Amino acid sequence: MRVLLTILFGIGLSGLAAAQTADELVAKNLHAKGGIEKIKAIQSLRMTGKMQQGGGFTAEVSSTALAPNLLREAYTIQGMTGIQAYDGSTGWQISPFGGRKEPELMGEDDLRGLVEEADFYGPLVDYQKKDNRIEYLGHDTVDGDDAYRLKVTLANGDILYYYLDPETYLEIRVETVHFIRGSVRESFRNLGSYKLVAGVYFPFSLEAGSKENPESAAKITFDKMEANVTVNPREFKMPAAPAGAGGKEF
Repeated sequence: MRVLLTILFGIGLSGLAAAQTADELVAKNLHAKGGIEKIKAIQSLRMTGKMQQGGGFTAEVSSTALAPNLLREAYTIQGMTGIQAYDGSTGWQISPFGGRKEPELMGEDDLRGLVEEADFYGPLVDYQKKDNRIEYLGHDTVDGDDAYRLKVTLANGDILYYYLDPETYLEIRVETVHFIRGSVRESFRNLGSYKLVAGVYFPFSLEAGSKENPESAAKITFDKMEANVTVNPREFKMPAAPAGAGGKEF
């Protein structure tokens, strides 16, 4: 009986220590970025840059976000601009590259990732209020370098694995597992080139792609980030379909 109690007591303490370690790492991550006060002092963010992919593919990209969960992303290729946006309840897109120039509602597959990305402050900030769960999984490696690994289970059941640099406590890699209609989709983002914007560190470079096909990952480099810019919430609303054949681009 004493041995059993010792084992159970040890398991309990180990779970408590892991929970405390997870909270401690989250706190250090937010502090490293600039602290929760400076993070929450930012209410809007606009980013512009370039995306490069294999085969010489290049696009101009931009993102406008407004707290708490409004997001509009655009990418321009050869004079045509595609848009994906979320207004807090509805996701929509304009995809002119296949001849579809009118706005249309997004399907569940594409919308899931956009909604999660629209969380302005990210899943670590106020994670308890968002019903997210965080676990510390110990040490791991990213490209041969040591990292702390956190498992973030979102309220919708999707999972994110955060890899934190042990010296800066900033995330250097985030892996995402989406569960959509019984299927599993895994993707990753490698983050780097952190710079201060309004007192908060943001990554100015990232590499993003599917874990099944990492060699096709896209590389995005931001050349400009502006915090607390004036943003009209109507920018995130789905526009009415233009009258007439062909319509116009937005």
